[in-house]
Amino acid sequence: MKQKFNSEILEMARIAKALSHPVRIYIIRKLIKMDACCYSGDLVEELPVGRSTLSQHLKELKYAGLIQGEINPPFIKYCINRENWEKAKKIFNELVNEEQKTEINCK
Repeated sequence: MKQKFNSEILEMARIAKALSHPVRIYIIRKLIKMDACCYSGDLVEELPVGRSTLSQHLKELKYAGLIQGEINPPFIKYCINRENWEKAKKIFNELVNEEQKTEINCK
């Protein structure tokens, strides 16, 4: 019988996927360092990607719940979702610091 993944593992995988591209890591780091929001138009001038590509990267981060957007036509302002970012840090911190408690058979 196949083992099902629990919700924490699925959430971790969703977050890891969202952080699996250098542009997305750059965006997250910028928003954290600024401790403020920024507009997508400002980001497109800093990054070596086009607007549509940047939009897709922002969409992935938003889907994972790591950022949130506020539409103020014609601009979209993005911020870190503090609650979800803290949850992501906790999940990955537990993984990095986890000690092997049970033996896992790899056959």
